[in-house]
Amino acid sequence: MPSRYRDELVSRCAGQLIVTIDAVDPCLCVYPLAEWELIENKLRELASFREENRRLQRLLIGNAVDLELDASGRFLVPPRLREYAKLDKRAMLVGQLNKFQLWDEDTWNAVAEADLAAIKQPGALSDDLRDLIL
Repeated sequence: MPSRYRDELVSRCAGQLIVTIDAVDPCLCVYPLAEWELIENKLRELASFREENRRLQRLLIGNAVDLELDASGRFLVPPRLREYAKLDKRAMLVGQLNKFQLWDEDTWNAVAEADLAAIKQPGALSDDLRDLIL
């Protein structure tokens, strides 16, 4: 964990993290414990008779693993989650407001390049979204 986030994570959640798969992108989501508990509560409230709800619950909760920052600010990602995100030697930890995403570096670079190209297309962003970046 980069040093600029460590102190905040230790004060907010005593270094307790939850890692799970990202159900959309080929990466992992790393949540401070309090943020994960909010997600978990929302998942619990979903109607269980709807297949898409059960599917999302299975994927996110079924793959969730408790992690703890060590004294050096490191955490160990279990092998099955490393395999899911194709994490090998070089990884990117990307802040996403209430969580981090953990990407294979090459995959992150390709996705970031594609995202940037897509939003540069005329009409790709609504006026509300364009106002956020201008």
